[in-house]
Amino acid sequence: MSNTYQVFQNLQQHKTQLIDTTHLDNGVGLASWTNHDDLVVVDEANHHTLSLYVADGYESYLKTPHGWRNGGAPDRMCLMPRGYASTWHIREALSFVHFYFTDAHLRDIAEKTWDKSPAALSVDEHIFADDPQIAALYRHFLLASHWHDQADRMTLSSAASLLLTHIVRHYTRLQWQPLHSRGGLSPYQLSRVKAYIDAHLDQPLQLAELAEQTHLSEYHFARMFKQSQGMAPHQYVMQQRLLRAEQLLRHSSLPLTDIAQQCGFSSSSHFTNRFRQMKGVVPSSLRKT
Repeated sequence: MSNTYQVFQNLQQHKTQLIDTTHLDNGVGLASWTNHDDLVVVDEANHHTLSLYVADGYESYLKTPHGWRNGGAPDRMCLMPRGYASTWHIREALSFVHFYFTDAHLRDIAEKTWDKSPAALSVDEHIFADDPQIAALYRHFLLASHWHDQADRMTLSSAASLLLTHIVRHYTRLQWQPLHSRGGLSPYQLSRVKAYIDAHLDQPLQLAELAEQTHLSEYHFARMFKQSQGMAPHQYVMQQRLLRAEQLLRHSSLPLTDIAQQCGFSSSSHFTNRFRQMKGVVPSSLRKT
């Protein structure tokens, strides 16, 4: 994890157990944790932290000027801005996931999404709050993806962009109206992106590099691609990975491991799981027909 994320470093000095961690190409960080029976002191950090309770959390207490306050539960979130210091008493077991980001990430999303460059940007503190959209992005994308499999990197990057956009829209002092894109991609743009995807299916493929093929921001590209194709870019990429895999299964004798690598999966087990989810059968069954 990047050395800039002080909360990540701070938690490692307590009883908190790190389950998994990764950072995406734009530098945002993810970390999955568990803890039990601990007093955690979090110092002021130079970044923001968005935390989601994954399991339990009912006995997670925050020290306030008026005493200890609890309110944690599965899918409750805590948004802790840059410079936020806190003390927590973890009285029973809990699991949670942290999303680490900076002012620079928020400013970049604001400029790409709303075509404005904020002169100042501040994030509001929210503790033990409910936000169904944040919970859904965590559950459906961040927690459902393999953090270290290159085939899922675009899904993770897309979810991170959506989280940052949601935070800028709802949890900053600046509330900007987005510029709605009209129509989808031009036939030339769509063809160029599809050709790029087809030529790089063995690679991780990030949303930013696809948007670059159309000279659009990531935000506008994702919206316009979905209007043109009827699905999000990461869904289309996964569809194409599995279609190529199916062709190789039917028309080649390559081992499953080689097929997985050629289609952008880092392991044959991840490839098999994805294939079964989408096709309803395991890959090897296609070679028995």
